[in-house]
Amino acid sequence: MEKEHPGSEEIYVCRCEEVTLEEIRTWIDRGYDTVEELKRVLRVGMGPCQGRGCQDILMRELAKKTGKPITEIEPATVRPPAKPIKIGLLAEEVEE
Repeated sequence: MEKEHPGSEEIYVCRCEEVTLEEIRTWIDRGYDTVEELKRVLRVGMGPCQGRGCQDILMRELAKKTGKPITEIEPATVRPPAKPIKIGLLAEEVEE
């Protein structure tokens, strides 16, 4: 993607997925105005930190670009990572 301001430094909002502030602004200008939409198109917030490092910045940028109060910007749906466990742990007998 060509930089809006040649010679300016890129600002990474989502370091896990290497998504820049300029990319986020471009997609908001294209009509993607929710955290979930931006998450789907850019993968912002889908790295190892699960949005803990970027979601607040993303929500503030959405509020600024759309003119909505930050309280009206819905955060992304959090889906904790699944971790396999042994079935025996679920089937253990408990002594009373």
